[in-house]
Amino acid sequence: MTGEIKPNSAQQQRRLLLVEDDPGVRRSLQLLLRARGFDVRAYAAGAALLADPLANQACCFVADYSMDELDGLEVLTRLKSRGWAGPAILITAFPTPALKNRAMAAGFSVVLEKPFREHVLADTVTRLTGQTGTFV
Repeated sequence: MTGEIKPNSAQQQRRLLLVEDDPGVRRSLQLLLRARGFDVRAYAAGAALLADPLANQACCFVADYSMDELDGLEVLTRLKSRGWAGPAILITAFPTPALKNRAMAAGFSVVLEKPFREHVLADTVTRLTGQTGTFV
């Protein structure tokens, strides 16, 4: 026995990582994405996400850009260095062309500008993960 926790394939296909340092925004996004049927693992900081042994078993990653210790770009870079290869969405209140270029170079699929309508994030996650329907 290896001690490794292995989710069933349905759980893994629906697991989503969310890192957002604002507690209100994080909770709102978590509830929104859970309503769409995703198993949302939400974190207040990138270091907490990176410490989670189940992080590599997620189908998608959503990150705020501007956070205190590690920004969203650095968190994705570290996830990718550990072998994670899913789609990633960066959310930011300050989407400059330079930031968008850096995000795409780091491996983000989409950059969404805050504030955004709730359905935009949920629809983007659903489209990028190939998930259909709600599995609550």
